[in-house]
Amino acid sequence: MNEKFNKYFNTGDFAKLCNVKKQTLFHYDDIGIFSPELRDDNGYRYYSYQQFDVFNVITILKETHMSLKEIKAYLDNRSPNTLVELFKNKVLDIDIEIENLKRIRKLMETKIFITENACIIDYSKISLEFFDEEYLLLSNSIENVSHKDYFKIVSDHMNYCTLNNLNSGHSIGAMISKDNILKGVAENYSFLYTKLDSNNDLPFTFTKPKGLYCVAYHEGDYNAIDKTYNKILQFLKNSSIAIGKYSYEEFLLDEVTGKGYDNYLTKILVEVKSPI
Repeated sequence: MNEKFNKYFNTGDFAKLCNVKKQTLFHYDDIGIFSPELRDDNGYRYYSYQQFDVFNVITILKETHMSLKEIKAYLDNRSPNTLVELFKNKVLDIDIEIENLKRIRKLMETKIFITENACIIDYSKISLEFFDEEYLLLSNSIENVSHKDYFKIVSDHMNYCTLNNLNSGHSIGAMISKDNILKGVAENYSFLYTKLDSNNDLPFTFTKPKGLYCVAYHEGDYNAIDKTYNKILQFLKNSSIAIGKYSYEEFLLDEVTGKGYDNYLTKILVEVKSPI
């Protein structure tokens, strides 16, 4: 080998250094985005170690979703100022992506926790449990509304949660009033709700009060959930405990975890108050 090439890497060695295929280097050379520093008389390509940083920047920019065309435009007009401006903008984009990935990770961790616990629950058990207060974002009232209004209310609520990144892994819950529970009209809900991590002063924020709740689980089609409410009411009557203002329902298992309503599991928490 000619001594002037001793300090250079051939295409295969440089490709290994960069952890890419030789074809990637050929393609970059062909489109003029990254070319070897030297060529010998036979046309063989040779790269210097100084070029590694340039290739690394190209790889990083690709990972930030820049196209090769955009990267080439930067490289064709590179300067200290354009690098600083480009990287500052990319840092802002990366910060946004990091926050989004953190949100997705938290959503997945919540789903894992809920699903694992749902798989070990005694579905037949009805119990009294104390809960701390929780913050809920309520929809507009869905009680006695038309199908058209119901659709709009649900859409508005879901769109608001999506736009404000409020979907944390919990299913959309539903509240039903004491009067409707006692009348046996369990499908006539009062509000839909989304759980919030904290009281962040959003419109329609509602505080689910801390205190004692009757907890039960409805297995299967939620259209038959009145049967479970009847069991709850009988349990409370036998325990001489009065029902409170609302009950709160949320899916623990749904279409995400199993196909068909028969595989659904709904958790019901009914507010209770002083003994009858």
